[in-house]
Amino acid sequence: MSEYTAQLVELRPMLVRMARRRTNNEAWIEDAVSETLVAALENPAAFAGRASLRTWAVGILKHKLVDQIRRHTRECQLDTPDDAPEPELRADDAPAALGEAPADWGDPQERLARREFMHCLQRSLRELPRAQWRAFMMRYGGEAETEDICRELGVSANHLAVMLHRARARLRASLAPAGFGTPAALPSHA
Repeated sequence: MSEYTAQLVELRPMLVRMARRRTNNEAWIEDAVSETLVAALENPAAFAGRASLRTWAVGILKHKLVDQIRRHTRECQLDTPDDAPEPELRADDAPAALGEAPADWGDPQERLARREFMHCLQRSLRELPRAQWRAFMMRYGGEAETEDICRELGVSANHLAVMLHRARARLRASLAPAGFGTPAALPSHA
């Protein structure tokens, strides 16, 4: 087993944990993690070394999870086998679902506010200095571990903490005039 393969195998438990944060369907998790590892093993040349192997694998996993969700939301799941006889329905036997209230889709004002917040956050992120932006995105966007980020950026853990603190402070200052104050979506600590 090559060193590259061994490193990928060691990443599997972390990839499973990462996938569990995004979905609770064990079958989807296993499929996405397996597809991630297969993709990485089939095309090792795609790993250019610009990021750590862990960060690269997490990026692949995120795409595979999106693929899983898309694939499975298009499918129609039936609880009865294909050869089960169709029940006879009369008008007075209407399914209970027809008498139920529609699902709550949430408050449209809240969804609009969340969309506006994300637009302002993206604009504010673009205004960060490059090093702070990279540190912030690796930590909170890619959920990379501190030691991986430090190694990637060539900084100490203390320097990384300062960079993240400054990035969060700049983001808060940038978002406050737009009326977002201290948003819960913005991390408050490293």
